[in-house]
Amino acid sequence: MLEIEVEDSAAYTLCRPVGELDAYTVSQFREALGGLASQKYLLIDLSAVPFMDSAGLGALIGGIRRAREAGGDVAVACSRPTLIRLLHTTGFDRIVSVTETVQAAADALAEAQSPDA
Repeated sequence: MLEIEVEDSAAYTLCRPVGELDAYTVSQFREALGGLASQKYLLIDLSAVPFMDSAGLGALIGGIRRAREAGGDVAVACSRPTLIRLLHTTGFDRIVSVTETVQAAADALAEAQSPDA
């Protein structure tokens, strides 16, 4: 089972899936990301995701694409070594900022928002 927590702050919207992101739960995650595509800055925290397969990765990439098409930006926080390795191996970290903490991801989004970026 997958739960998706969403929190709004002044600087960004936080999306935190809790549970496995796989073929069984990906539609719920994709739908949540679709609903957040209009948010200017989206921070996705994968720290409560113990497992993610290619379906989850595809939904994540699709969500990022939709957010960017709407003129926004995305950062990902993840403290799980296995998921970080997956994100690095697939080159995901070359298309979006991947950090270990929510604070570091928020800092990356703030940097993207600054006019000097």
